[in-house]
Amino acid sequence: MVDFELPKIEFKFDKEVEIKKKDVIQKYNLPIDIKFCKKCVISNQRPRIIFDKEGVCSACRFNEKKNKDIDWEKREQELRALCDKHRSKDGRWDVIVPCSGGKDSAFVAHMLKHKYGMHPLTVTWAPHKYSDIGWKNFQRFIHAGFDNILGTPNGIVHRKLTRLAFEILGDPFQPFIYGQKAFPIRMATKLRIPLIMYGENGEVEYGGDDKNADVPSHNVTEDMTKHYFSGIDVDYWKQYGFTAEDLHFYKIPSVEEMQKIGIQCHFFGYYYKWVPQENYYCACKHTNFEANPEGRSEGTYSKYASLDDEIDGFHYFLSYIKFGIGRTTADAAHEIRDEHITREEGVSLVRKFDGEFPRKHFKTFLKYTGLTEERVTEVIDSWRSPHLWEKDANGKWKLKHQIE
Repeated sequence: MVDFELPKIEFKFDKEVEIKKKDVIQKYNLPIDIKFCKKCVISNQRPRIIFDKEGVCSACRFNEKKNKDIDWEKREQELRALCDKHRSKDGRWDVIVPCSGGKDSAFVAHMLKHKYGMHPLTVTWAPHKYSDIGWKNFQRFIHAGFDNILGTPNGIVHRKLTRLAFEILGDPFQPFIYGQKAFPIRMATKLRIPLIMYGENGEVEYGGDDKNADVPSHNVTEDMTKHYFSGIDVDYWKQYGFTAEDLHFYKIPSVEEMQKIGIQCHFFGYYYKWVPQENYYCACKHTNFEANPEGRSEGTYSKYASLDDEIDGFHYFLSYIKFGIGRTTADAAHEIRDEHITREEGVSLVRKFDGEFPRKHFKTFLKYTGLTEERVTEVIDSWRSPHLWEKDANGKWKLKHQIE
């Protein structure tokens, strides 16, 4: 991929951003008493997760349901009926697949096209700054035989939103998430393709609000802000000087527009048992997907997830700061549930890799956001809740509670 020098821009806003100590407990409604799941390595600090009386998290309980209670043959029949209803007879696009070219979206697109005879249009919301392997995998995916529309937002607007989201929300990825969710729905509405097929339902798969655990879709207008936007709607950013035109690309269409087309957002994971490692093997075989050539990704032991964006690592690192849940915890928890590793192995991996600072692309992050190292440290420390963090005898931050 041909790299380029980011242009210098002025990060001026109508409203000054003052960094204050955040009340993480209140903002995310977190329990003060930290507990770890008896089956995996996730803690009760993950927002919206539920622990039962036996000390087992809702994600593990849902995984038990996947393995024992769900009739996957019946679910596949439901999927075939859905595809039969929407499949075009003349080869026109009949389903939108939000797709980065990564293992999961490549798996969904491949299955819909080659197993279920659909004609998918893949839709991609561009990362902040493509990694080399991310761009290569994206191109490999397209050249494996898929139509694609790439949506790339205004570079200045996106960089400014990213900086603000980092300073105010402690998550530089929030602007990307707005577009990632909105752009496929906007394209589906514009092109009059009512069926959108996402991958897994993260809220039930990884632990969260289980209201949609037994249904194939979710309510776009009700669930989007709560589950994916940290409770902050796109229009919130107008107070910092962004216009309606600046933010238009990040917003989902109106309810009236979506109802007119009959937009339906479904999760492939409802119909087909979701196993990320199996998705990886499928993507390698059919779309020439390549894992991280440098080995594991910073902050974890895995090598095949979230490779697209050089800003990725800072999203996961801030999760570690806010919740004590880093990238390794998230990866290990799912692989324990899938019985690819034991809980003992997962604990060892968490202790070894969780919370590793994403040093590799730190200079890129600073240039992209216009922040100084001192400002980044100030923002990070503002999210260290006293119920999670303390300083040791040498003045270094450490988590009060370690998984065992």
